[in-house]
Amino acid sequence: MDVRVQDLRYFIAVAEELSFTRAANDRLFISQPALSKQIRQLEACLRVTLFDRDRRAVALTAAGKALLPRAQQIVQLWERARRETAEASSTQLATLTVGFQTRIGRGLIPGVTARMSESLPSWRLRFRQVPWSDPSIGLAAGDVDVAIAWLPIPDDTGLSWRVVASEQRWVAVPPGHRLARREVIPFAELIDEPFIALPSSAGPLREFWLATASRPRPADVAAEAETVEESYEAVASGLGVALLAAGNIEIYQRNDVVCRPVAGLSPGELAVVWRSPDRRDAVRVFVNACIGCFCGDSSRREQGGTEPLAESADR
Repeated sequence: MDVRVQDLRYFIAVAEELSFTRAANDRLFISQPALSKQIRQLEACLRVTLFDRDRRAVALTAAGKALLPRAQQIVQLWERARRETAEASSTQLATLTVGFQTRIGRGLIPGVTARMSESLPSWRLRFRQVPWSDPSIGLAAGDVDVAIAWLPIPDDTGLSWRVVASEQRWVAVPPGHRLARREVIPFAELIDEPFIALPSSAGPLREFWLATASRPRPADVAAEAETVEESYEAVASGLGVALLAAGNIEIYQRNDVVCRPVAGLSPGELAVVWRSPDRRDAVRVFVNACIGCFCGDSSRREQGGTEPLAESADR
C-alpha cells in the first residue's frame, strides 16, 4: 500500500510537537485515537517504528528522524505542485489568447466578447499581436489559442479556419504619387510600382498581398515590413506602395498616406483560425461567435465543414 500525503502530514505534526495530544487538538483537529491509528498504519506500511512512546513522552526513533526531513520535503513539493497547477488553470484555462497581425476592428471583438460572456462567463480574452513573419499567427508555437488573420495560411500547419469577412483590396500610396488622385486604380497601373512586401517567411500571405497571381512578372520589392505600421511608414517615406484590405483603411487612417480601391483583384478574406485538434468549449464558442457576428455575409467560406463547430466533450 502506498503512503498518502495526508499520512505524512500526520507524522510531521506529531514529530514536530512530540505530542499526540497537541498534534491532534491544535494542528490536525482530529481525535487522538484517530491520529494514533493513522500513525500505526504508516508504521505498518513502512515496516518501521517511528516513535518511542511512554506515558509521559514521545520521541522520534532513528527511523523517524530519517523520515522527517524527507516527509517535510514531500509535503512542501506537493503543496507547490497543487498551487502551480491551480495557477496554471486560472491563467490558461480561463483565458483565451487571441492572435492578430493587423488590428481587428470591424466591431468584431465587442460582439464576440458579448457572446462569450453569455456562454462562458468565467473566461476572458487576451490579445497578442504576432508579426507577419509567423504564418501560423502564433498558433503553431502555442503562443495563442485562436487567431483573427488574413488568408491564405500554409496548408501544412495543422490549422482550421472559417472566413468571417471578405473585403476589396486597396492600395496605399504617398500623397504626391502619380495615382493618388484617381478614384479607382486598375491593378495594371500598379504592376511596375515598387512594392512594400511582407517578409519571405510569411509564405503565401506575402504573395497574396503582392498580388503575384495577377502579375505577368514578379513584383519589384522595395522593402519588407514585419507589421502594418512598418508598411505604412515605408509607404509614407516614398519607398513604395502596398496593398491592404478595405476594412483597414479607417483603422489605420493617416494624413501622410492616400488609400484607393484597386480594380481587377480578388478580395481579401479575414478568417478565424484555430488548431484543428483543439475542441475546447472556449474555442468552439469563440469561433461560432465570430461566424455569428458576420452571419449576413453571403461570401463567407469555411474549411472543414459548412456549419459552426459542434459542441464537444473535450476541454
